[in-house]
Amino acid sequence: MNWSGAADVAAAVCMVTGAVLCVLAGIGLLRLPDVLTRMHAGTKPQTFGLLLVLIGAGLRLRSGVDMGTLVLVGLFQLLTVPVAAHMVARAAYRAGRVDREHLVVDEYGQESRNPSDGRPR
Repeated sequence: MNWSGAADVAAAVCMVTGAVLCVLAGIGLLRLPDVLTRMHAGTKPQTFGLLLVLIGAGLRLRSGVDMGTLVLVGLFQLLTVPVAAHMVARAAYRAGRVDREHLVVDEYGQESRNPSDGRPR
């Protein structure tokens, strides 16, 4: 087997693995009970799955322009997903959609409220 054949096999493995991770992330969004666990399922495996699909596409396409585009897509995904997940978690917490008794550390709980007016700091 030459380099081209080996790259095609590696691309197929990466794409199938990435697709499976993305499907598992979707199933996790449907099956998990609360916002924080859904957020975890929607960000980590989905991002890793997308990166694997992008690596597979890069191994298959083997063009400089295509590789640059794929790297930019992966980079933007890695930069935006943590911010979006943080914003979703923060909004869910403020809206009271979080089951607080399952939180290990609640930094925004009663002990971190402003004593003068009771609002969060």
